[in-house]
Amino acid sequence: MLDKIRVVLVGTSHPGNIGGAARAMKNMGLSRLVLVAPEDFPSGDAVARASGATDVLDAAQVVDTLEEALVGCTLVVGTSARDRRIPWPLLDPRECGVTSCEQAAAGGEVALVFGREYAGLTNEELQRCQYHVHIPSNPEFSSLNLAAAVQVLAYEVRMAWLTASSLPTKVEKLETTAMLNSQAATADELESFYGHLRRVLVMIGFLDPQKPRHLMTRLRRLYGRSAVSKLEMNILRGILTETEKAVRGEPHKQGKSDV
Repeated sequence: MLDKIRVVLVGTSHPGNIGGAARAMKNMGLSRLVLVAPEDFPSGDAVARASGATDVLDAAQVVDTLEEALVGCTLVVGTSARDRRIPWPLLDPRECGVTSCEQAAAGGEVALVFGREYAGLTNEELQRCQYHVHIPSNPEFSSLNLAAAVQVLAYEVRMAWLTASSLPTKVEKLETTAMLNSQAATADELESFYGHLRRVLVMIGFLDPQKPRHLMTRLRRLYGRSAVSKLEMNILRGILTETEKAVRGEPHKQGKSDV
């Protein structure tokens, strides 16, 4: 689906913006870049700004006219930062992402067209687009860098693609010790913990070894049904160790834990 969506940059004056756009595209899984009459390309500045997305630059198609860039496209969306005299079908970035993916999924070719840094697309160029897309930036400071504009639309395309592909649009934060967090504590680790817990409870006077009643039995039942992981076991053992140090008056950790 994403292979059917091309990013078209018209009359780009600064090669660094081409590199930045290529990086933004690769971040979001887009790879087809078409350059219409760029003022300076290829360029070392473009390669430097691409920061690893040189494959997108190397595969970029360079053409002389917008007509050539749009050959084969069934959907053309042009970016516009200002109001036009003639009303035109308008999309916001989210709608643009959804519409682009729907068209690509149906087998169509899609072009997202971006204009010159200093003036955008001309009226004639915008009239070659079925839709215009406007990024609702801060009206008091609305001018977006070209690569930033590409990033916004590429992001919305990716989100729409993930949704259409039934893929997660968010990834839960993984702890650096994720392996430990997914593994259950073993029976011998639990027994060692219970012994440690009993010693500390006696030390702080919470458990009377002469009259233990059923305290440890109840705690075993509590932790047993909690399915304690290895990571959680390490945390519990750390708490007990620091408690022992505090009771003995030894230096111990203070403040918030970093686990």
